[in-house]
Amino acid sequence: MDVLETWEYTSFKVESKGFMGGIVDISHFDNELNNFGEQGWELVSCFSSTQDGGKCREIVAVFKRKK
Repeated sequence: MDVLETWEYTSFKVESKGFMGGIVDISHFDNELNNFGEQGWELVSCFSSTQDGGKCREIVAVFKRKK
C-alpha cells in the first residue's frame, strides 16, 4: 500500500517601505527566507501585491514542508 505524503504550509509577508511603497529590504527578506529554510520549509511560491502606480505594497512567500 502506498503511503501518502502530507504537507503543511505557512506564509510570510514583508511590507514594502518608502513614501509610495515599493522599497523592500532584500537583506531582511533573504534572512527570513534562510530562517524558514533552516526549519525545513521549502519556498513554493512568492508574489507581490501592488498598489496605484504599480508599486509593490507587500511580498508574500509561501512555504511547505512534510508533516
